[in-house]
Amino acid sequence: MRRVVITGIGALTPIGNTYDAYVEGLKNGVSGAGPITKFDASLFRTTFACEVKDFNVEEFIHRREARRMDPFSHFALVTAEEAMQHSGLDIEKVDPDRAGVIWGSGIGGFETIEKDVEEATMRTGAPKYSPFLIPKLILDIAPGHISIKYGFRGANFSTVSACASSTHSIATAFDYIRLNRADVMITGGSEASVTKAGIGGFSSMKALSERNDDFLKASRPFDKDRDGFVLGEGGGALILEELEYAKSRGANIIAEVVGAGATADAHHMTAPHPEGLGARNVMKIAMRDAGLNPSDIDYVNVHGTSTPLGDIAEIKAIKRVFGDHAYNLNISSTKSMTGHLLGAAGAVETIAAVAAIQHNFIPPTINHHTFDPEIDEKLNLTLNTAQEKRIDTVISNTFGFGGHNASIIVKRFQD
Repeated sequence: MRRVVITGIGALTPIGNTYDAYVEGLKNGVSGAGPITKFDASLFRTTFACEVKDFNVEEFIHRREARRMDPFSHFALVTAEEAMQHSGLDIEKVDPDRAGVIWGSGIGGFETIEKDVEEATMRTGAPKYSPFLIPKLILDIAPGHISIKYGFRGANFSTVSACASSTHSIATAFDYIRLNRADVMITGGSEASVTKAGIGGFSSMKALSERNDDFLKASRPFDKDRDGFVLGEGGGALILEELEYAKSRGANIIAEVVGAGATADAHHMTAPHPEGLGARNVMKIAMRDAGLNPSDIDYVNVHGTSTPLGDIAEIKAIKRVFGDHAYNLNISSTKSMTGHLLGAAGAVETIAAVAAIQHNFIPPTINHHTFDPEIDEKLNLTLNTAQEKRIDTVISNTFGFGGHNASIIVKRFQD
């Protein structure tokens, strides 16, 4: 089967607006949380989030075009462009029928739905909707915009599996290349759900942290006093290429994708299986797909949302899958820094996994103060400070409402 490598990366996150800035944020254990600036959140139980900062879309996309897109598409185009530039791909030399875009988003044009419906229904007489309402909000429009920009005529669609969406997009793009359906794929995910409906909806589910007076430390995976996740936004993009194709053009190969898995909990609409059954199975499938043993994994970038049930279930799964090797692993949740980017989480966390390999460090799980008696404190959760260490193989987990589980494995490239 054909090998698949990563040759370009783009990132737009609450702790850095480029890949390099994101890596520095991860190394330094930066918290991306802050008071919400996009709207007046004072009437909500949660008044903070992990927003993208100092981002002006008009620096990247012409104002007229930007107004016809939802922010989740802005994030998609900007990260895809950085990844393309990073890869050094010359689109004039790419066979457009062998190049595609697969992109993940859990919610899509949430801001567009909220604003346009609100404006339409406030008018007197018959509601009048924008002709751009539907094209702005549909989830598949982001990969559509990317494919139009670069002229890629291969596979082009979105994956939607809540918070597992962009891990599924990367896994699917990986399959397209190794099964000889494509040579080049742009893949990843984006989300722009820091809106009134986003905060209000998750708050009503009691899913969000309400640590308004201590927002910088609110996302605290594995900590005994965790009280929910912090909503984040942004995106991440990867350029995947078939190995020989990348070598033929002299590409700088950053890392290799070697395995992926997908399972369902088949348990509950929003709660994880209490013993982490689906999480356990998906990691096993990904390792089997990669031809690896548990002892081959150096680092697990966990889903780790900072929710009372989710963190415990994932740790149980890791201990069952890795056995004694679980105590040799590094484990960390980068959501402690970025917050939870929902459908974009898998992309930005796969990028964190690649950064760990490329820069020889483990991103920390910040904001940990008190051990939870239900979480084994002998595990190396990489608490509060990044760790310098050579890392060769990383598994990244993402899980979504509906019981969706996805894992991707990236490895140091060796010819």
